[in-house]
Amino acid sequence: MKIVEQIKLPIKEEMESFESKFKAAMISKVPLLNRISHFIIRRKGKQMRPMFVFLVAKMVSQGKVNERSYRGASCIELIHTATLVHDDVVDDSNQRRGFFSINALWKNKIAVLVGDFLLSKGVLLSIDNEDFDILKHISVAVREMSEGELLQIEKARKLDITEEVYFEIIRQKTASLIGACCAIGATSVDADADEIEKMREFGSIIGTAFQMKDDLFDYSEAKIGKPTGIDIKEQKMTLPLIHVLNTCTSSERKWLINSIKNKNRDKKRVKEVIAFVKKNGGIEYTITRMKEHQQRAMDILNSYPSSPYKNSLEMMVNYVIDRKI
Repeated sequence: MKIVEQIKLPIKEEMESFESKFKAAMISKVPLLNRISHFIIRRKGKQMRPMFVFLVAKMVSQGKVNERSYRGASCIELIHTATLVHDDVVDDSNQRRGFFSINALWKNKIAVLVGDFLLSKGVLLSIDNEDFDILKHISVAVREMSEGELLQIEKARKLDITEEVYFEIIRQKTASLIGACCAIGATSVDADADEIEKMREFGSIIGTAFQMKDDLFDYSEAKIGKPTGIDIKEQKMTLPLIHVLNTCTSSERKWLINSIKNKNRDKKRVKEVIAFVKKNGGIEYTITRMKEHQQRAMDILNSYPSSPYKNSLEMMVNYVIDRKI
């Protein structure tokens, strides 16, 4: 059995119910929107975000979920899908999860409008049911994702990212949404404010580790669906590179910055940068920081009694660190 299927086992029924509720949440009176929604649903990913909502809800409440848990999971998935559709337009990407993206099939204008539609559907799902606490978690995450993306763009122009700024960018860009999922899971079953905050921190730690693992893929020889060195070509400052920039000599630093700014389309130079980062400890350092986050997440889980939901969340933490794609 695949690891993701194992993780899902204690919430198998919830995930099956979620599928039908999520489909219902995407229905529109416009036939074109329904066609595109059907396309999106058929090409869904692992659905890790709803999994976090249900597993956290069940862990903190000794096995209970309710309609608010389902609405929270649907809302987060609608908003997440909207951000992916918009990202593909911004990145001019023609593929998503091995299939054509919405903008590749229906052009940018329709893709932007579909993203807007999904965003409004997510917001209305909360407002119509007066889930204002859930909506606040999501709204904060969307604001932080936007700020993180803009901060990354701003810093990429100057290539002056410190490690502190790097962690702030990924906390906002990637970790804030996973943190919101876990906070929503706890909120939906009426956990107290301290527990909700603890679960948000847990999700944020995992989201940060997830991004560090993604950074490492840029230096991997494995076939993962994106070419090696793509982050360097796009002038994205990842942790292995930042660490080496901060520990190498000034002449090596000049060479690295020149390579990223002016030679990032030169395949030979990109390979040289990858080799330099590997040789100078960038990979080992990133793995060490990632493992620190793994331990912090496990420490939070260890404050809960043993349960199938806690076990699945432990597997999820390990999966984020050990995944091959």
